[in-house]
Amino acid sequence: MDKSALLEKLKQEMVTDQGLPLTESNLVFGEGDPDCRVLFIGEAPGFNEDREKRPFVGRAGQLLRRNIRDLGWREEDVYITNIVKRRPPENRDPSPEEIEKYKPYLARQIEILSPEIIVPLGRFSMNYFLPEARITRDQGKLFRAGEYFILPMLHPAAALRGNEVMRLFTETFKKLPAALEKVSRGDSVEVKKEELGVVKNRLEDVQGKLFG
Repeated sequence: MDKSALLEKLKQEMVTDQGLPLTESNLVFGEGDPDCRVLFIGEAPGFNEDREKRPFVGRAGQLLRRNIRDLGWREEDVYITNIVKRRPPENRDPSPEEIEKYKPYLARQIEILSPEIIVPLGRFSMNYFLPEARITRDQGKLFRAGEYFILPMLHPAAALRGNEVMRLFTETFKKLPAALEKVSRGDSVEVKKEELGVVKNRLEDVQGKLFG
């Protein structure tokens, strides 16, 4: 079974899983290239995403997609999804219980996609991979977590709220091509846990360093 078929099978499992929370909202599974090299993972869908059943289509999504295009990439060549795949009421943050319920499906989605780099957007997504990390300190750093490389970024919604955050978001985005090349070459990622302040990870011990 190819990746597209596996993803569709996973999506249908989620549709029929009555144990998942937030079923009053639409399922926003994700979209993009099943053979992507880069996977963007946000926190949860908002109003616009729930309405269109697509991830990152509101103002924050437009910023994300514009930055993807500014790299000379096509939106269709990456994959975009969220940890929690239904909208929490009033666009609130996803709860730990909601994240826990959706976590197995995200893990399977990542396994199917098998990207070279995962880009968590915002602290909830980052802490899924790096529980001890802090977004303001560790965004823009390239981590190795098990078989995956992780490059956390500020959430584009946060970037819309201030010029300094927008600058950091844009600067980190520009690191992506070089990070992808580094990963493709198989360059090692040094262990600097004392610098990162990261002591454990849900997958394996975290290895990382400041990138760029």
